[in-house]
Amino acid sequence: MSAAKNGDVVRVHYTGKLVSGEVFDSSEGREPLAFTVGGGEVIAGFDEAVQGMQIGESKDVKIPAQEAYGERRDDLIQTVPRELVQLGVEPEVGLQIEMHRQDGSVVPLMISAVDATSITVDANHPLAGEELHFTIQLMEIAV
Repeated sequence: MSAAKNGDVVRVHYTGKLVSGEVFDSSEGREPLAFTVGGGEVIAGFDEAVQGMQIGESKDVKIPAQEAYGERRDDLIQTVPRELVQLGVEPEVGLQIEMHRQDGSVVPLMISAVDATSITVDANHPLAGEELHFTIQLMEIAV
């Protein structure tokens, strides 16, 4: 029986939990996640966990923040004057917005604070700084 290796297209079922046990994502009730092993399509720790797995095998892995979405970075949090943010809706904490750069790229942001004169936005991934726990089952290695 072959094992998953770099370059293989695999399909996996997974459940991702925080240290608290809260489920943040799962393929339960959906099609398995398909990706190319070693292709940079999933977080590094998840990619590494699948390497060497055989079809039907399940495993539980702990992925430190550095191998997931990285540590939280204070330099990705910025407070800007309220008049510079044109949303079309009233800004509120937790609202996800996008910043469009001059080069055409888009940066997802979350509003983390609002007051009468300013808005604080955070470009950290919502799971940055978190150790992630996954249960992964390899369903298929495409040939």
